[in-house]
Amino acid sequence: MPDNRLLSALRVQSRALETAHRFFREEGFVELMPIILSTTTDPVGPDPGSRIMTTPHIEYLGQNLVLTQSMILHKQILVSSGIEKLYIVSPNVRLESPERKNTHRHLFEFSQVDFEIAGAVMEDVFRLMEGLICTVTRDVLTCCGEELEVWDRKLRVPRKFKRYTTADLRAEYGEDWEVPASMNAEDPFWVLNHKREFYDAEDPFRPGTYLNYDLIYPEGYGEALSGAEREWQYDRIVSRIERDGLPLEQFASYLEYARKGFVPSAGAGFGVERLTRWLVGAQHVGDVQSFRRVPGERVTV
Repeated sequence: MPDNRLLSALRVQSRALETAHRFFREEGFVELMPIILSTTTDPVGPDPGSRIMTTPHIEYLGQNLVLTQSMILHKQILVSSGIEKLYIVSPNVRLESPERKNTHRHLFEFSQVDFEIAGAVMEDVFRLMEGLICTVTRDVLTCCGEELEVWDRKLRVPRKFKRYTTADLRAEYGEDWEVPASMNAEDPFWVLNHKREFYDAEDPFRPGTYLNYDLIYPEGYGEALSGAEREWQYDRIVSRIERDGLPLEQFASYLEYARKGFVPSAGAGFGVERLTRWLVGAQHVGDVQSFRRVPGERVTV
């Protein structure tokens, strides 16, 4: 049975999700159900922040299907089909290396709120997410005071979301900038321009500059959200996949949709458990899961 701290964290999480659902619907988003199995999924790489050991798969009726690592590829297909604003509370399985336990923010099974907006650019996502974080925090403070007291959490609504580039933070903190930068912050902040997955758009006028972003929680809690404007033109998508050394056949069904025509879009995903961890001030993200799924820890149930 959950102890008092876990039960309090789950109540905060429930309130935060209720507020997030309401926020997205008021912004005109359509909620979709998650995809668990498909012919392809987000490769989560090449990304220097990723330590995925393998992508789990099963065979069903002669087809080799993979478990969802994120719904980014499906989101692109769906917004191009005419659903202009969508979001999903999506289970993700990412089999992280055991040493990821020590980051205190990694799980190998977790849920994230994934959203995508047709025709959007970075500024649209910044406005949306800053409004969401402030709304959720304010609602939790109003409705979950007793639960925050159980965690002895001194939470406040963010005042300002600063912006940095990865180059800024590397210059100040070195290659492993995330934790020290987070420790030195009082509010969540944006970090722009990461070289990573093929679907994150590269600025066509500034090669080597990427139109993507992470939101970082303060106080050492680290990454909250990852997102980007998307590569949407077929030839550019193929070029980026080839440049990353990924097999084109792995993305055959996705590329068929891209050939038919994608629309420009931007979006992101933020972890539900990471949000809960920050709201209550938990030491480890596994401490707010009803059944821990921490890399390196044995699954008991």
